Amino acid sequence: MTRPIGVLCMAYGTAAGPGDIERYYTDIRGRAPTPEHLQELTERYAAIGNRFPLLEITRQQASALERELNSAHPGAFRTYLGMKHSAPFVAEGVAEMRADGIDRAVGLVLAPHWSGMSVDTYVERVEKALADSGGGPSFSFVRHWYDHPLFVELLAGRVRDALGRLPSERRLGAAVIFSAHSLPIRDTEDGSKRCKLCISSGCSEACRYVEQLRRTADLVAGKLGLDAYTIGWQSAGRTADPWWGPPVEDVIRDLAGAGHPAVVVCSAGFVADHLEILYDLDIEANHVAEEAGVSFVRTEMPNADPAFIRALAAVATEHIEEMAGPR
Repeated sequence: MTRPIGVLCMAYGTAAGPGDIERYYTDIRGRAPTPEHLQELTERYAAIGNRFPLLEITRQQASALERELNSAHPGAFRTYLGMKHSAPFVAEGVAEMRADGIDRAVGLVLAPHWSGMSVDTYVERVEKALADSGGGPSFSFVRHWYDHPLFVELLAGRVRDALGRLPSERRLGAAVIFSAHSLPIRDTEDGSKRCKLCISSGCSEACRYVEQLRRTADLVAGKLGLDAYTIGWQSAGRTADPWWGPPVEDVIRDLAGAGHPAVVVCSAGFVADHLEILYDLDIEANHVAEEAGVSFVRTEMPNADPAFIRALAAVATEHIEEMAGPR
């Protein structure tokens, strides 16, 4: 009997609860947060009702993806979880695959846009787990899926719905902000800016992460006929390096100053509800919009919506077919 193809669904991870916040952020940064920063983080989680939904949503996404993949090819696929900064860690997902006898696997990061600081760090964790064990499944990796037609169609529907939730008198002049998680950057010798990790790894290309977010925005705007749209960055960290900008909050202020009566934020770089959505957008960005005198709505996150799962299944199967090559 042919063994199923394993699909390792990878996501960032989350604190398991209030008592796990310090461990989680220590794992992310490699050092414990200061007491002041820990207090601020604790207050942010409290502000959203001490919800930590990412792991459960990712489990739902992986389970639904397995069902969707096997609906066309019964028994041909098995999905696994691997988180970067919380259990089950990426190495645990790889070990589970090995224990199940999986010999062929696809790594699928649940983030649509590529960067050296996002997708490649998951790949490195998989490769380390394989090296540490001395064996395991043969992996190939989906590097990005920001422009997949089904994903673009999903976002277009989300933006359309969000625009429909605005007060009717403010809908016509609304502007849409497409956002993703900011990354630390450095200036290069030619005066351009690129992601810090891309520079350290010797990448000489213009920042694909930024261009990919712009491409997602252009594709969605093209489907909807949007004229007023732009990109912005959210959830920048606290480091000595600058981060990609402008931040969403500044973009909201600029759009208000330009006369737009309302803004829609489509967080195209995220696929699930978590702190960066429930606090950074629903509370912080919403507050900035109120102060600026503009209406604010954000798009609903994909989570485990069947349309999103179909998009992921198409991404995975098309990748597998591409790796198989012409027949």
